[in-house]
Amino acid sequence: MVKGLEHAGIASPDPGKLAEWYVDRLGFTINYYSESSQTRFVRTPDGSMLEIILASGPLDPQQTLREAGIRHLALAVDDFEATYDRLKAQGVRFLTEPENSKGNKVVFFEDLDGNILHLIQREKPLP
Repeated sequence: MVKGLEHAGIASPDPGKLAEWYVDRLGFTINYYSESSQTRFVRTPDGSMLEIILASGPLDPQQTLREAGIRHLALAVDDFEATYDRLKAQGVRFLTEPENSKGNKVVFFEDLDGNILHLIQREKPLP
């Protein structure tokens, strides 16, 4: 039986640089790196991980929120406003304005490579 998601993978033209972006902007830690393949694993405080591997080609700058496939990674936060303000001060590119929908605070933004991320603070957890 499946227990949960262990990690999600992202291909990047510069895995080390993207991993450092997650460390500097979002407080992740690099918990594994391979010098031979440039692969990095970054971990969130709750143990969730991203595997960042070397891309085989250039970035696709045409990503949108509604294309088929995985469109964003949602990041749960305890203090939405403080996290949003800190990211904005760091020059992070936001795709939407923050909104409060049914008690949930949300905003979409991009990482260094243009991957779509989503900050969320839920009033009540989903069932």
